[in-house]
Amino acid sequence: MSGGIDSTVTALMLHEQGFEVVGITMKTWDYASSGTGAKGKKETGCCNLDSFNDARMAAVQHGFPHFILDIRDEFGDFVIENFVEEYLAGRTPNPCVMCNTHIKWRALLKRADALDCEFIATGHYANIHQHTNGRYYISKGLDDTKDQSYVLWGLQQDLLSRTLLPLGGYRKTEIRQMAESFGYPELAKKAESYEICFVPDNDYRGFLKRRVNGLEEQVAGGWFVDKTGKKLGQHKGYPFYTIGQRKGLDIAMGRPVYVTHIDPDTNTVVLGDEEDLNRIETTVAKVNWLKYDAVADGMEAITKIRYKDKGNLSSLYSMDPQTVGVRFYEEVKGIAPGQSAVFYEGNDVIGGGIIQRY
Repeated sequence: MSGGIDSTVTALMLHEQGFEVVGITMKTWDYASSGTGAKGKKETGCCNLDSFNDARMAAVQHGFPHFILDIRDEFGDFVIENFVEEYLAGRTPNPCVMCNTHIKWRALLKRADALDCEFIATGHYANIHQHTNGRYYISKGLDDTKDQSYVLWGLQQDLLSRTLLPLGGYRKTEIRQMAESFGYPELAKKAESYEICFVPDNDYRGFLKRRVNGLEEQVAGGWFVDKTGKKLGQHKGYPFYTIGQRKGLDIAMGRPVYVTHIDPDTNTVVLGDEEDLNRIETTVAKVNWLKYDAVADGMEAITKIRYKDKGNLSSLYSMDPQTVGVRFYEEVKGIAPGQSAVFYEGNDVIGGGIIQRY
């Protein structure tokens, strides 16, 4: 229970349905542990003290227990360090996927076991089904505008078998109405937080500078180059750019140019035209299979390469048990190493992994 509308309504729905509910709020981050140095700034998102109180109040009012679970050490050791390491490797990470995959679900399941709870539940807009082959898998939520199946590809079978996602069959408008009917009209109007919880000002570049002592000196003197290697001008450091970036390059080329490649070994950032972002294939590693335990070479799937991507028809080719080659039927734009590639069969998630090459 983050204190927001989705997790609160989830808890109250289950309570109303007769489940014995225990509310858990996770403390994942604060300024002291993240090294933001943002004195005086209010914590936001899932680490807002007001949100903790909102979650506890809902539990108290409806007569079920509530606990705060401190997972800052695990979160910092894995999610934040991974975030920094990926940018230093010239990739663009997705910390929410890493948090769901490696931290939140595992931490919640441990507490569920300690409290003798049978299931864990969250307020994600997605569904869980069990295939005739016995495997559990994620499918898209009813509300296309809120569907979160993309960020849940990393959940393993033991987690999925004990997870409930009550909001998967509802639209956000219906959940707002439920919040009002439960007596929380202010919650129905509460603004949603979309920023990374440990980068509340959305300035990941500033976060990296504060997190890595001397980072600016380490990456100073790098060059923007074109695809032939010709120097175009100096940049501010390769970790501060992402594939597909057009704005904020601070270089005059007389036409729009985009970041098409990042080479941390040479501290160079390649710029090109929009069509230079087009790719026909990519390699995906650390794959977690959901609906099937493996896929046949050439299996067709809709592959999404970012959260807001509508997906593109592709063929999957197994390279080893956890690495897949993806060949798209048509060129796709802006494939970024470090981001997640998620494979769909209709609305069902076949599996997903981390983009390695493009």
